[in-house]
Amino acid sequence: MTDKLQAEQEDGVLTLTLNRPDRLNAIDFELLDALTEALENAAGDVDVGAIVLAGAGRVFCAGADIGQMVDRTPAEWEQIVDHYLDPIRAISRIEKPVIARCHGDVVGGGLGLALACDFRVGAEGSRYCAPFVNLALAGCDMSAGYFLPRLVGMGRATDMMMTARFVEAQEAKEMGLLSRLVPELALDDAVNGLARSLACGPSRALAFTKNAIRRSVDCDMNTEFDYEIFAQVQCLQSEAHNERVAAFLARASRK
Repeated sequence: MTDKLQAEQEDGVLTLTLNRPDRLNAIDFELLDALTEALENAAGDVDVGAIVLAGAGRVFCAGADIGQMVDRTPAEWEQIVDHYLDPIRAISRIEKPVIARCHGDVVGGGLGLALACDFRVGAEGSRYCAPFVNLALAGCDMSAGYFLPRLVGMGRATDMMMTARFVEAQEAKEMGLLSRLVPELALDDAVNGLARSLACGPSRALAFTKNAIRRSVDCDMNTEFDYEIFAQVQCLQSEAHNERVAAFLARASRK
């Protein structure tokens, strides 16, 4: 594990912190590989119930390291651009809740990472930007073209991706980009509280829920209904479900 990524595990929550504050947590190849590996390892770790993605210093992430944008062949660029999607794919595959702790600027590839997460908890004062067109790049880089229209709608996504403007935290919450918006001093408590609540939740039910949500945006209604039926039947037969029903009935009988 490189020192460019910090990992801390407590109460079933794995916090992965991008740790290049002097470079605004810009993602170079070393950090990219470490993050992907850590996410893939967390997917199979039974002691991890939820994952938090954070950034050290004053921003969440400024995106890909521009220092790596040197002359390359089209084949080399194709491999690199595809490689930068690896942590996005890992977040999507993980059958556990993933929370982005958003503070300061959440920009470019950093925005892509946050968009791929299941929750985005933002601090007042945070800002969000897909700046790619300012570098004469397509605005759909690092998953923004997939996730952003699904979260905020085509019109707002077009505005962000074609103008490369910064969106302030309150607007980000109103448009649906942020799941929750909290004062900056309350950010850690809000993120940790949510993460711990999810980590001790019914893991199998949460996994089916995450899969159902992500499948639904790319399939027709009947296909989604089929999956919902399958998922619910599995959960209805689970020990966790039986325990919670019994606890509910016990509480109800005491009233």
